[in-house]
Formats: sequence, structure tokens, C-alpha cells
Amino acid sequence: MGDIVQLFNDYKDHADFLTVYVREAHPTDEWQMKSNVKEDVCYVQPKTIEQRLAIANDFTKRYNYPVPFGVDDMSNAVNDLYAAWPERLYIVDETGRIAYKGGNGPFKYNPKEVRDWLAQKFGEVKHAVAKPADQKTQSTAGPR
Repeated sequence: MGDIVQLFNDYKDHADFLTVYVREAHPTDEWQMKSNVKEDVCYVQPKTIEQRLAIANDFTKRYNYPVPFGVDDMSNAVNDLYAAWPERLYIVDETGRIAYKGGNGPFKYNPKEVRDWLAQKFGEVKHAVAKPADQKTQSTAGPR
């Protein structure tokens, strides 16, 4: 997540960014991971758009996530169109053409490839790494 936030901070003046929450990767009623329990991010697979929105809002608030955020509908149209689950990076150019299609995460998820593409197009941009927000003082604002 930190790599994406850094990419966003570095290139938001040059490119539009959007994170889309698709179906839950490790829900408690399917494939729960120990790391989810450790980080207290335990959810059942959402059955309604309201449940999916609640999880997405929890994520953006909990992690003070600054990247514009969308939520896939319950037919999973975005996930099906982009083969996005559990995570994947795309670059869509100014003409609407897919200019970069990253590998499926977590093992082929490579934000550095996105950085390299953006640097080739716009030049290298690197801002100071933002320090993580203290969870006790994080903003409670929702996604933009």
C-alpha cells in the first residue's frame, strides 16, 4: 500500500489515480489469513453493496488512504473486466488504451514497473516519503 501512496504523491500532478475495491481477498467465511487477524481486518465476504462500501470506508479511514477510491458493484464488473482479484495494477493512457497491465498480486504485483512507466512518460518525480499517520490521530474523512 505504501508504494501506491508514494506513486500517487509523486505523480498526482501528472496522472489520475484510482483504486477500486473488488471482492474481499481473505474473508473470514472463505480464506482467512493470520495476518488479517493480527491487523484486525476481518470481514465476511460482502453480500450487498452497502457491506462492500462499509469495508471500503473502513479501509480508507483506518489507513488514511489518500488515493481516489472506487468500489466495484456486486456483479463484480470491474474485477471481471480487469481480472483484478486479489490485486493488479493498470495504466490506462489518455486515449483509453491499456498501456500497462501488471501481473496478479501478490507475487507479480510490481509498483516499480508503474513507477518506471510514469518516469519514462513524465520524468522521474520523487517526493519525501510521508511518515505513516498515527492511527490514534488519523482523519475520519471518507474517500474523495
